[in-house]
Amino acid sequence: MKILVAISKTPDTTAKITFTDNNKKFNETGVQWVINPYDECYSLIRAVELKEAAPDTVIHVVTVGDASSDAILRKALAFGGDEAIRINAAPSDSFFVASQIAAIAKDNHYDLIFTGKESIDYNSSAVGAMIAEMLDLPYLSTIIKLDIADNKVKVTSDIDNGEEISEALLPAVISAAKGLAKQRVPNMRGIMAARTKPLKVMEPVAAEPLTETVAYELPPAKTGVKLVEANDMETLIKLLHDEAKVI
Repeated sequence: MKILVAISKTPDTTAKITFTDNNKKFNETGVQWVINPYDECYSLIRAVELKEAAPDTVIHVVTVGDASSDAILRKALAFGGDEAIRINAAPSDSFFVASQIAAIAKDNHYDLIFTGKESIDYNSSAVGAMIAEMLDLPYLSTIIKLDIADNKVKVTSDIDNGEEISEALLPAVISAAKGLAKQRVPNMRGIMAARTKPLKVMEPVAAEPLTETVAYELPPAKTGVKLVEANDMETLIKLLHDEAKVI
Protein backbone atom coordinates (compact mmCIF):
# COMPACT_ATOMS: atom_id res chain seq x y z
CA MET A 1 0.00 0.00 0.00
CA LYS A 2 1.13 3.54 -0.77
CA ILE A 3 -0.05 6.38 1.45
CA LEU A 4 0.32 10.12 0.95
CA VAL A 5 -0.01 12.33 4.03
CA ALA A 6 -0.49 16.06 3.39
CA ILE A 7 0.83 18.24 6.20
CA SER A 8 0.98 21.98 6.75
CA LYS A 9 3.09 24.33 8.83
CA THR A 10 1.04 26.23 11.41
CA PRO A 11 1.92 28.57 14.29
CA ASP A 12 2.18 26.98 17.71
CA THR A 13 -1.02 27.59 19.67
CA THR A 14 0.90 29.73 22.17
CA ALA A 15 2.28 32.07 19.48
CA LYS A 16 1.45 35.76 19.72
CA ILE A 17 -0.46 36.70 16.56
CA THR A 18 0.20 40.05 14.89
CA PHE A 19 -0.08 41.41 11.35
CA THR A 20 1.90 43.70 9.06
CA ASP A 21 1.44 45.44 5.71
CA ASN A 22 -1.74 47.24 6.79
CA ASN A 23 -3.12 44.03 8.32
CA LYS A 24 -2.80 42.12 5.04
CA LYS A 25 0.08 39.85 6.03
CA PHE A 26 0.70 37.54 8.98
CA ASN A 27 3.78 38.58 10.96
CA GLU A 28 6.04 35.51 11.15
CA THR A 29 8.72 37.19 13.29
CA GLY A 30 9.46 35.10 16.38
CA VAL A 31 6.72 32.54 15.62
CA GLN A 32 7.33 28.91 16.59
CA TRP A 33 6.09 26.63 13.79
CA VAL A 34 4.67 23.12 14.22
CA ILE A 35 3.02 20.46 12.10
CA ASN A 36 -0.69 21.20 12.02
CA PRO A 37 -2.02 19.04 14.90
CA TYR A 38 -4.78 17.37 12.85
CA ASP A 39 -2.15 16.40 10.27
CA GLU A 40 0.36 15.14 12.82
CA CYS A 41 -1.65 13.57 15.62
CA TYR A 42 -4.29 11.87 13.51
CA SER A 43 -3.44 11.66 9.77
CA LEU A 44 0.24 10.91 10.04
CA ILE A 45 0.07 8.69 13.09
CA ARG A 46 -2.80 6.63 11.63
CA ALA A 47 -0.72 6.13 8.49
CA VAL A 48 2.20 4.98 10.65
CA GLU A 49 -0.11 2.58 12.50
CA LEU A 50 -1.18 1.09 9.16
CA LYS A 51 2.47 0.66 8.22
CA GLU A 52 3.19 -1.06 11.54
CA ALA A 53 0.40 -3.53 10.75
CA ALA A 54 1.60 -4.02 7.16
CA PRO A 55 5.38 -3.29 6.98
CA ASP A 56 5.44 -3.19 3.16
CA THR A 57 3.37 0.02 3.32
CA VAL A 58 5.14 3.14 1.99
CA ILE A 59 4.36 6.57 3.45
CA HIS A 60 5.13 9.82 1.64
CA VAL A 61 4.54 13.16 3.32
CA VAL A 62 3.99 16.33 1.31
CA THR A 63 3.69 20.03 2.05
CA VAL A 64 3.54 23.25 0.08
CA GLY A 65 6.02 25.84 1.34
CA ASP A 66 9.51 27.28 1.26
CA ALA A 67 12.68 25.91 2.87
CA SER A 68 11.41 26.84 6.34
CA SER A 69 8.99 23.90 6.00
CA ASP A 70 11.84 21.38 5.86
CA ALA A 71 11.91 21.10 9.66
CA ILE A 72 8.32 19.89 9.88
CA LEU A 73 8.94 17.43 7.04
CA ARG A 74 11.92 15.98 8.90
CA LYS A 75 9.77 15.62 11.99
CA ALA A 76 7.16 13.78 9.93
CA LEU A 77 9.89 11.45 8.70
CA ALA A 78 10.96 10.90 12.31
CA PHE A 79 7.45 9.66 13.10
CA GLY A 80 7.78 7.00 10.40
CA GLY A 81 7.36 8.57 6.98
CA ASP A 82 9.59 7.10 4.27
CA GLU A 83 9.99 10.07 1.97
CA ALA A 84 9.15 13.77 2.10
CA ILE A 85 8.12 16.03 -0.77
CA ARG A 86 8.14 19.82 -0.58
CA ILE A 87 6.41 21.83 -3.28
CA ASN A 88 8.53 24.95 -3.46
CA ALA A 89 5.82 27.62 -3.35
CA ALA A 90 3.94 29.82 -0.91
CA PRO A 91 0.64 28.18 0.12
CA SER A 92 -1.45 31.08 -1.12
CA ASP A 93 -4.92 29.53 -0.80
CA SER A 94 -6.69 26.15 -0.47
CA PHE A 95 -7.20 25.72 -4.22
CA PHE A 96 -3.54 26.33 -4.97
CA VAL A 97 -2.41 23.92 -2.24
CA ALA A 98 -4.87 21.22 -3.32
CA SER A 99 -3.75 21.60 -6.95
CA GLN A 100 -0.12 20.95 -5.99
CA ILE A 101 -0.92 17.91 -3.84
CA ALA A 102 -3.26 16.48 -6.49
CA ALA A 103 -0.50 16.79 -9.09
CA ILE A 104 1.85 14.77 -6.87
CA ALA A 105 -0.84 12.16 -6.26
CA LYS A 106 -1.58 11.75 -9.99
CA ASP A 107 2.05 10.86 -10.67
CA ASN A 108 2.42 8.39 -7.78
CA HIS A 109 -0.87 6.47 -7.64
CA TYR A 110 -1.49 6.35 -3.89
CA ASP A 111 -4.01 4.02 -2.29
CA LEU A 112 -4.82 6.46 0.52
CA ILE A 113 -4.40 10.21 0.78
CA PHE A 114 -4.67 11.62 4.30
CA THR A 115 -5.31 15.22 5.29
CA GLY A 116 -6.23 16.67 8.65
CA LYS A 117 -9.85 17.78 8.88
CA GLU A 118 -8.64 21.39 8.97
CA SER A 119 -5.62 23.54 9.76
CA ILE A 120 -5.66 25.36 13.08
CA ASP A 121 -4.73 28.71 11.50
CA TYR A 122 -7.36 29.06 8.74
CA ASN A 123 -9.86 26.30 9.67
CA SER A 124 -11.27 26.11 6.13
CA SER A 125 -11.54 22.29 5.86
CA ALA A 126 -11.27 22.71 2.09
CA VAL A 127 -8.05 21.06 0.90
CA GLY A 128 -9.06 17.42 1.32
CA ALA A 129 -12.34 17.82 -0.55
CA MET A 130 -10.63 19.73 -3.36
CA ILE A 131 -7.98 17.02 -3.75
CA ALA A 132 -10.68 14.34 -3.97
CA GLU A 133 -12.57 16.33 -6.60
CA MET A 134 -9.45 16.95 -8.68
CA LEU A 135 -8.57 13.24 -8.61
CA ASP A 136 -12.18 12.02 -8.94
CA LEU A 137 -11.82 9.92 -5.78
CA PRO A 138 -14.17 9.17 -2.86
CA TYR A 139 -13.85 11.69 -0.03
CA LEU A 140 -14.48 10.62 3.56
CA SER A 141 -14.38 13.47 6.04
CA THR A 142 -13.99 13.99 9.80
CA ILE A 143 -12.96 10.36 10.27
CA ILE A 144 -12.46 9.04 13.80
CA LYS A 145 -12.01 5.35 12.97
CA LEU A 146 -10.58 3.59 9.91
CA ASP A 147 -10.05 -0.03 8.88
CA ILE A 148 -8.91 -1.52 5.58
CA ALA A 149 -9.79 -4.92 4.12
CA ASP A 150 -10.34 -6.37 0.64
CA ASN A 151 -9.36 -3.15 -1.11
CA LYS A 152 -12.02 -1.24 0.82
CA VAL A 153 -11.79 1.34 3.55
CA LYS A 154 -14.43 1.31 6.29
CA VAL A 155 -14.64 4.48 8.31
CA THR A 156 -16.57 6.07 11.13
CA SER A 157 -17.31 9.79 10.84
CA ASP A 158 -18.09 12.18 13.65
CA ILE A 159 -21.41 13.87 12.82
CA ASP A 160 -23.93 15.97 14.76
CA ASN A 161 -25.51 13.92 17.55
CA GLY A 162 -23.86 10.66 16.51
CA GLU A 163 -21.56 8.72 14.23
CA GLU A 164 -21.82 7.57 10.62
CA ILE A 165 -20.23 4.41 9.21
CA SER A 166 -19.27 4.39 5.52
CA GLU A 167 -17.33 2.24 3.07
CA ALA A 168 -15.47 3.14 -0.10
CA LEU A 169 -13.23 1.41 -2.60
CA LEU A 170 -9.58 2.39 -2.62
CA PRO A 171 -8.04 4.73 -3.62
CA ALA A 172 -9.71 7.34 -1.44
CA VAL A 173 -9.07 10.64 0.31
CA ILE A 174 -9.48 10.76 4.11
CA SER A 175 -9.73 13.82 6.34
CA ALA A 176 -8.78 12.87 9.90
CA ALA A 177 -10.46 14.12 13.05
CA LYS A 178 -9.64 13.79 16.74
CA GLY A 179 -9.74 10.16 17.82
CA LEU A 180 -8.43 8.52 14.64
CA ALA A 181 -5.07 7.72 16.25
CA LYS A 182 -3.33 7.89 19.59
CA GLN A 183 -0.85 10.73 19.92
CA ARG A 184 2.83 9.86 20.20
CA VAL A 185 6.24 11.49 19.96
CA PRO A 186 9.15 10.46 17.71
CA ASN A 187 11.68 8.15 19.35
CA MET A 188 15.42 8.62 19.08
CA ARG A 189 15.78 5.94 16.44
CA GLY A 190 13.19 7.69 14.28
CA ILE A 191 14.83 11.08 14.75
CA MET A 192 18.24 9.73 13.69
CA ALA A 193 16.77 7.87 10.69
CA ALA A 194 14.94 10.99 9.52
CA ARG A 195 18.24 12.72 8.81
CA THR A 196 19.04 10.35 5.95
CA LYS A 197 15.57 9.83 4.47
CA PRO A 198 14.93 11.56 1.12
CA LEU A 199 13.41 15.02 1.04
CA LYS A 200 12.55 16.01 -2.52
CA VAL A 201 11.96 19.61 -3.54
CA MET A 202 9.70 20.06 -6.54
CA GLU A 203 8.54 23.12 -8.41
CA PRO A 204 4.81 23.89 -8.43
CA VAL A 205 2.41 23.20 -11.26
CA ALA A 206 0.53 26.11 -12.78
CA ALA A 207 -2.49 26.99 -10.66
CA GLU A 208 -3.88 30.45 -10.00
CA PRO A 209 -5.22 31.07 -6.47
CA LEU A 210 -8.95 31.70 -6.38
CA THR A 211 -8.92 33.92 -3.29
CA GLU A 212 -6.91 36.79 -1.88
CA THR A 213 -6.53 38.20 1.61
CA VAL A 214 -8.19 41.57 2.02
CA ALA A 215 -7.28 42.01 5.69
CA TYR A 216 -6.77 40.17 8.96
CA GLU A 217 -8.48 41.23 12.17
CA LEU A 218 -7.85 40.09 15.72
CA PRO A 219 -10.86 39.14 17.87
CA PRO A 220 -11.92 41.63 20.57
CA ALA A 221 -9.81 41.55 23.72
CA LYS A 222 -11.25 39.48 26.54
CA THR A 223 -12.78 41.39 29.41
CA GLY A 224 -12.50 40.66 33.11
CA VAL A 225 -14.58 38.09 34.94
CA LYS A 226 -17.55 39.17 37.05
CA LEU A 227 -18.11 37.17 40.21
CA VAL A 228 -21.63 36.66 41.56
CA GLU A 229 -22.53 35.36 44.99
CA ALA A 230 -23.79 31.78 44.86
CA ASN A 231 -27.22 32.69 46.23
CA ASP A 232 -27.68 35.86 44.10
CA MET A 233 -29.62 34.29 41.22
CA GLU A 234 -31.34 37.55 40.31
CA THR A 235 -28.03 39.28 39.50
CA LEU A 236 -26.73 36.24 37.63
CA ILE A 237 -29.80 36.04 35.41
CA LYS A 238 -29.66 39.79 34.72
CA LEU A 239 -25.99 39.57 33.66
CA LEU A 240 -26.61 36.56 31.45
CA HIS A 241 -29.54 38.31 29.81
CA ASP A 242 -28.32 41.89 29.51
CA GLU A 243 -24.55 41.54 29.08
CA ALA A 244 -23.72 38.02 27.95
CA LYS A 245 -26.96 37.85 25.96
CA VAL A 246 -27.12 34.07 26.22
CA ILE A 247 -30.64 33.87 27.65
